Amino acid sequence: MIKKIYGQKLKTRQITMIGLLFAVTIVLGVTGIGFLPIPPFKTTIMHIPVIIGAIVGGPIVGAITGLLFGIFSIIQAINTPLPTSFIFMNPLVSVLPRILIGIISYYVYKIIKRKSEKSGIILGIIAGSFTNTLGVLGMIYILYINAYANALHISYSTAVKSLLILVANGIISAAMALIVSFPIIIIVKRIRK
Repeated sequence: MIKKIYGQKLKTRQITMIGLLFAVTIVLGVTGIGFLPIPPFKTTIMHIPVIIGAIVGGPIVGAITGLLFGIFSIIQAINTPLPTSFIFMNPLVSVLPRILIGIISYYVYKIIKRKSEKSGIILGIIAGSFTNTLGVLGMIYILYINAYANALHISYSTAVKSLLILVANGIISAAMALIVSFPIIIIVKRIRK
């Protein structure tokens, strides 16, 4: 399926990991388990396979898994519409930040692991989770803050405050990612040694 990305030949292990993480992402996306309704949006745990893929398989595995997550965000916005679903039909909101989860998770992990492998994993997970939260909410603010306020029939000021509250929700999302991802990454890394 995917043999070369940006001139790099993917290894069989990477292709297998992408396939496995695609399967997990598909299950989370199709069943709706990956999207938890916390108005006015749906929060997600679908960033977890992206983070795991990035730290275990590298930035390309993470970016490709993030791409699938982003595509599912668009599909979810179409299939189960909310007043703000139109925002997630824009790939700059739904896809770009999700691709960046994999890239940022990996590079934070790679830089920090020089001093401590476990700290690198922890900070890579947290960075990936906040990349999702801040990336999506930042794009909403930049591109859609007025349309977002109008869709919810709230003032500009209230719209900004609601986005800031959702940033705080990112702490919960990061904690969930850490609880689930850390043991999986540790186990996979031990098995590979």
